[in-house]
Amino acid sequence: MSTEKNLSIAHLWFEAFNAHNLEKLLSLYDDEAQHFSPKLKIRHPETNGLVIGKEALRTWWKDAFNRLPSLHYKVTSLTSNSDRVFMEYTRTVDNEPEMLVAEVLEIKEGKIIFSRVYHG
Repeated sequence: MSTEKNLSIAHLWFEAFNAHNLEKLLSLYDDEAQHFSPKLKIRHPETNGLVIGKEALRTWWKDAFNRLPSLHYKVTSLTSNSDRVFMEYTRTVDNEPEMLVAEVLEIKEGKIIFSRVYHG
């Protein structure tokens, strides 16, 4: 994929996430996509932080959107190449301190195949 197409996917990702539009968000992912998150590891230790497949992603994000209705990401930086997008953003939730987050979306044939979240 081109760097421009991958950046477009990242912009669509933020748009869907911030609208809490689960179906639009999931449409960006491959059916067997993998997602790693430190928050997932804490909330569901049995996963060791990794979920696989759209149904697992649906369960994870549906729970997050229901628990945290004010959850919002503000983009601070996007860097893309032909395989991935490195995203930096600020996570905001009412009554919680802001959190700086980095996330990598690995993209193949126009679909996200792996995403990894880093907190810092």
